[in-house]
Amino acid sequence: MTDQHPRYRALLTGVTGQDGWYLARRLLAEGQEVHGIVRDESVVDSISAELPGLQIHVADLRDNDSLLRALDAAAPDRLFNLAGSTSVARSWEAPVETADTIGIGAVRLLAAAWEQQERTGREIRFLQASSAEVFGDPATAPQSERTPRNPITPYGAAKDFAHTMVQVYRHRGLYATAAILYNHESPRRPTTFVARKITAAVAAIARGRLDHLSLGNMDALRDWGYAPDYVDAMMRILDAPEPHDYIVATGNAHSVRDFLREAFAVVGIDDWESYVSVDPNLYRPADPRALVGDAARLRELGWEPTVSFSELVRTMVQADLDELEATPALDGEVHA
Repeated sequence: MTDQHPRYRALLTGVTGQDGWYLARRLLAEGQEVHGIVRDESVVDSISAELPGLQIHVADLRDNDSLLRALDAAAPDRLFNLAGSTSVARSWEAPVETADTIGIGAVRLLAAAWEQQERTGREIRFLQASSAEVFGDPATAPQSERTPRNPITPYGAAKDFAHTMVQVYRHRGLYATAAILYNHESPRRPTTFVARKITAAVAAIARGRLDHLSLGNMDALRDWGYAPDYVDAMMRILDAPEPHDYIVATGNAHSVRDFLREAFAVVGIDDWESYVSVDPNLYRPADPRALVGDAARLRELGWEPTVSFSELVRTMVQADLDELEATPALDGEVHA
């Protein structure tokens, strides 16, 4: 990215999530006018304190009227749709909600953006946070923008529908693009996600607050990147002269086992296997073999990941160690 960016108004859904928070912070630092949509009014004060300058609107992807009000109030030039649960496991527990929020919710936003663009004559650039889960369990790796989409989870299916509708509205004339995001992590990731579950547990084990970690499939291969790098990719994608869909990935695959090994190495534990066990109940109903992306098209925009796999793991473990240092231990805190 150049040091000078055109000034615009950005509207972000999912601003309280990992990607939304980093994106809002980045845009605010560049002097952009940034609006964020939150579903729960109770978080307004906390997110305002974390991101000074952010203008907040309360709306819900399942409520068309609230979305229209938010778009009218923000009058965005750029709209980043990052909202919706990113938990594949939870999508099996709530498939209807997943379809409504992630799939239909994206269509509500696309339709609202198109209506506002037609009414005002001002271009709106739309970015949909798509997912590698749209590929399901692909037979080949790495995957590119030309890889057939064949989702095998409710989450992947909802993302696939949203992705298709982005292409429909792009054909209609909206600057609409899908960023096909592979696994990307940071210290802001909740511990319900395997990467943060691992780093939080490793930090706790290193400090004597935990003695065991249970995981599902440790041989699953994933392409892990750093969330702020992926936010940079999203901004580049909407800066491009023409809208396209883009794979956002490092191109390097690592197993959960690799992640464990790296994380325990940060705290100086070599015999990490003695602290970890496999729980078959934690296996996904459908777990892809190898999701690794080919970001050649994105690299043509000048994007490169700045944080390696080892650096990512170290950053997350250190953040969890720092958090423990700031949190007094409770009596009897060690768990079996």
